[in-house]
Amino acid sequence: MKSNNENAIPKRSEIEDKYKWNLEKMYSSKDEWEKDIETIREKANEITQYAEKLGESADSLYTVLNLDDEISRKLENVFVYARMKKDEDNRVTEYQAMSDKAQSVVVEVQSKLSFITPELTQIPEETVHKYMKEDERLSVYGFFFDELFRQKKHILSKNEENLLAQMGEISSAPKSIFSMINNADIKFGTIIGEEGKEVEVTQGRYTTLLKSTDRRVRKDAFEALYKSYEAQKNTIASTLGYSVKKDVFYAKARKYKSALDASLSSDNIPLSVYDNLIDTVESHLPSMYKYMELRKAALKVDELHMYDLYTPIVKEMKAKIPFEEGKELVKDGLAPLGKEYMDILQKGFDEGWIDVYENEGKTSGAYSFGSYESAPYVLLNYQNTINDVFTLAHEMGHSLHSYYTRSTQPYTYGSYKIFVAEVASTVNESLLMNHLLKTTTDKEKRKYLLNHYLEQFRGTIYRQTMFAKFEKMTHEMVEKGQALTTDTLCDMYRHLNKKYFGDNIVIDDLIKMEWARIPHFYNAFYVYKYATGFSAAISLSNQILNDGQGAVDKYINFLKSGGSDYPINQLKKAGVDMTKTEPIDSALKTFGKLVDEMEQLI
Repeated sequence: MKSNNENAIPKRSEIEDKYKWNLEKMYSSKDEWEKDIETIREKANEITQYAEKLGESADSLYTVLNLDDEISRKLENVFVYARMKKDEDNRVTEYQAMSDKAQSVVVEVQSKLSFITPELTQIPEETVHKYMKEDERLSVYGFFFDELFRQKKHILSKNEENLLAQMGEISSAPKSIFSMINNADIKFGTIIGEEGKEVEVTQGRYTTLLKSTDRRVRKDAFEALYKSYEAQKNTIASTLGYSVKKDVFYAKARKYKSALDASLSSDNIPLSVYDNLIDTVESHLPSMYKYMELRKAALKVDELHMYDLYTPIVKEMKAKIPFEEGKELVKDGLAPLGKEYMDILQKGFDEGWIDVYENEGKTSGAYSFGSYESAPYVLLNYQNTINDVFTLAHEMGHSLHSYYTRSTQPYTYGSYKIFVAEVASTVNESLLMNHLLKTTTDKEKRKYLLNHYLEQFRGTIYRQTMFAKFEKMTHEMVEKGQALTTDTLCDMYRHLNKKYFGDNIVIDDLIKMEWARIPHFYNAFYVYKYATGFSAAISLSNQILNDGQGAVDKYINFLKSGGSDYPINQLKKAGVDMTKTEPIDSALKTFGKLVDEMEQLI
């Protein structure tokens, strides 16, 4: 990279091509991309001719399903390419226009395809089975039909479905209103930063300020943020209340037992999985209390406060890890996954899957993305830290999961459910962590790694489970006809913090407002999947390390299974039964051992 100021963010043109992803493999020109849009529109018009004819014959049923797959594959390619080109540099108007056009085409085409699912549900199940026997081409859709008929009892009449569809924009109002409050309207004021200068507190800066080594900065940022939410508490409580009521309404309308049942049904997850998670985590709260005691001792404070939770209890690792070195660390860490996995990983490193460095206008953060037909691309903003190495391992976990799925499954099952989406990424992080802990002799480095790992457990299992408990409590209250007032929400949330963090930390009064800033609460019963996925991944990584090739083979088969089975079944075949408490119990025993080791080192 070339720049007169080594701290300046480079222009994209200043970054070497070997550190950029190769999207030309998707489309060599904009004209080629536009041509695919024309083809999509033509095929979308063609498919509408089959409206009200799906059930006429095996041939018409297959033709529509196959054509739907063709259209969706190309549409995915068009959308993904435009989105990633825009992410390279969000300031480029050509990419903005392409992304907007792709989104418009998606809406346009989806409306033309919307007749398919309602019509499919009108075909008698015995007719579908008859057609499948008549035409072997339909056999690929076996699990697709099983899932359709499983959900059929929750699909309403055509008129009722149409009415619910028209409610879509209104039902999204609470989420949209919260987003406007949280991202546009709310202001958190300014505080005096570490260097004695005024710093505006923003959503983006808040976590950084909470990690400050200056306790006064942490406290001021905490109070600035939550006092601002407290000033809006009645509006946000009303917004969240209506979001919960919306969930309950749709669950009742579709004849589910509860809002939780409705949410879990999409993945065919038993209600016991949700309850087991909460019960098992709460049985391991003493380990969290001990971690709080350890944090208090390490920070050398008389009282541990809620604003002390994010500041590192050990010195940051200052060593720079260039990308090439980071790749080697990842390869060393993932070696237990075997030659085939490592060959695909190397293919990703060599063939332009990864967009490595930050440049002006580039989308922040990191992700794994791509279409069924493309490489599973990775966006990074690599800054030469150990955290960036873990991010590389994490995103390549997603990408290799996608690669195995797309290479093995037909398009119909070419993606995987959110319930298992974080498993492969976390297995990679866990394997890398195990490798680094095994090979690290430096005491300070070891403490840093343990701190990193402990925070992952706290943030992903304990914190997300506390959120999951809060969601369950709020929805159950509305289902019983009880009001979700501001005071009720604050009291519930304060109580949960007291329960989950224990007596070794002061539960500052303002933490009662944290519920008001969590966007996930507007997509209810989602966060528990982070905790279950993390637990499953810890169990699988331990099996890979301890049981060798047999565990690796089962794990690779899991990566290959895509959307061809229910998530619970996929994990069972891999060696983890999430209907039981053992995986969560095992993961949290690992957390307890890490706390014990850290206690010895501090």
